[in-house]
Amino acid sequence: MLKVTLRQLQILTAVAHHESFSRASSELHLTQPAVSMQIKQLEAMLGIPLFEHMGKKIHLTEAGRAVLECGEVIEQQLVNLEHTLADIQGLKGGTLTVSATSTASVFAARLVALFRTLHPDVHTFLNVVNRATLLQHLSANSIDLALMGKPPENSHLVAQAFMKNPLVIIAATDHALANKRDIPFSRLVNEPLIGREQGSGTRMALEKLFTEHGHQFEPAMEMNKNEAIKHAVEAGLGLGLVSLHTVRAEIASGQLCVLDIQGFPLQREWYLVQREGKRLSPAASAFAQLVLREAEQIERTI
Repeated sequence: MLKVTLRQLQILTAVAHHESFSRASSELHLTQPAVSMQIKQLEAMLGIPLFEHMGKKIHLTEAGRAVLECGEVIEQQLVNLEHTLADIQGLKGGTLTVSATSTASVFAARLVALFRTLHPDVHTFLNVVNRATLLQHLSANSIDLALMGKPPENSHLVAQAFMKNPLVIIAATDHALANKRDIPFSRLVNEPLIGREQGSGTRMALEKLFTEHGHQFEPAMEMNKNEAIKHAVEAGLGLGLVSLHTVRAEIASGQLCVLDIQGFPLQREWYLVQREGKRLSPAASAFAQLVLREAEQIERTI
């Protein structure tokens, strides 16, 4: 019988995911020689190479992919065991891991805080990441639930809308359009626009809108954080598209304003997302119920 350890399978999974021994060692908090040694020992035990080197990159061999698939099955079985035990114990333990896009972080933190108040014995983790990274988390099954804009079609994800997400154009309060009403969309085309990075939900919404009006969206600047967009807009570098939820404080304080442009706000929704077929733990089920129950109340406070 093979004497493969769970730690070896975890190391194999990390190396395969990162396609790098050094990045895997960083994630696992091990030295790179320790990671390399574990893989060599595993290959020696199995009697077959698990990785092949192509230039500076490494890739799984056919045998490596078979071992990886086996490891994923074992990991999922252990997760299912944890969930079963948590079912027996109730919400007196266990973990909950949630990822949220940076735009959703303004209310995600409040939802998680409320959950921790109700269930203090659950170890709760919140990752705030960009959309691309969040989708990777879902694909890797490394999280329980995600809070994000609408996920891609045919992505083997289950999504449930739970709150409106109006997208607005913001400007500095001394901008020439600040006090105008019913501004034609054509005026927006001629203004420098500060957009999120490619692949973000707000960026794709703006690109779609420009296409519908027969224009190509070409941002004057790109930012990977909403806070950076707000600072750039306040400095007079251009206009920005953001979720209304992320800018209410600046509007109330008079730092920024929302422009009255035809067709805005763009009405979108926030979604609670999980992998298709995933069995939620009691903690994850309780959090999902809280989101659907409390989101409207949370919205009034942000």
